[in-house]
Parts: sequence; structure tokens; C-alpha cells
Amino acid sequence: MHLKDQITEDMKTAMRAKDAPRLLTIRGLLAALKQKEVDERVTLDDAAVVAIIDKLIKQRRDSIAQFSAGGRADLVDKETAELKVLEGYLPQRLSAEEVAAEVAKIVAEVNAKGPGDMGKVMGAVKTRLAGKADMSIVSAAVKQALTK
Repeated sequence: MHLKDQITEDMKTAMRAKDAPRLLTIRGLLAALKQKEVDERVTLDDAAVVAIIDKLIKQRRDSIAQFSAGGRADLVDKETAELKVLEGYLPQRLSAEEVAAEVAKIVAEVNAKGPGDMGKVMGAVKTRLAGKADMSIVSAAVKQALTK
């Protein structure tokens, strides 16, 4: 079953269970997926769906930080609940050690010499690790690999 189909089934389940917060989050996710399909006139594959989920998760994390700074515990709780629902659709993430090993392989493959080659390495890393790792961890691993 494709990830998008699973999300649709989970929406139906949330409707039947009258789980309003989960339903709202899933509907927002499906709306983002549909918007991408309409804008680009494509059918999304699982990798594109994961990329959109990653984007929504990043938005939730930014919101949580802002609401925490503003003292809005009610909104922090709401965003945290949405974050947990969205994270449930992500594939198993690579650990920091696994990311570092993949980055080291890619650095060797593209023959990167120093920090000036970061763009070249990040381009290759993004295609290989998209959806499999948190890009902030990946970026830190690339910086560390290129400064050795």
C-alpha cells in the first residue's frame, strides 16, 4: 500500500473514531499533498510524500519553539500532538552514526576536498538520504566530514 493510501485510510479511521485532533492533522496533510499534485500536475510517489511530511514536521517544530518562547502552552500542546501524528508516517530514520558513514562514502565518491565542496556533497546526500535522515543531522555530518 502506498503511503498516501495509508494516510487516506487513517483519515477514515479517525473519522469513525471521532478523533478530531488526529483527523484535523491528517486532513491538513492530505490538503498539502493535494496542493502539490495540483500545482505541479503530478502524482506523488512515496518519496515526495515523505518530503512533504518532513516539511510539515519542520513547520511544527518551528511553531513549537515560537509558542514556547511566547508562553503559549496550549498551542505548544496542540502542535506537539500534530507533530506526533506526522512523525508516525515517516520511515525509520538513520542514526547519527549511519548518517556519518553514508556521508563519508559520498564525500569519497564525489572526491570532495574541503568546505568549498559542501554544495556538491549536499546535492548528492539529499538525493540518497531524502526521507531517511533528518537533514539537520546530515548537514552537521557533512560539515564535520569536510573539515577533517
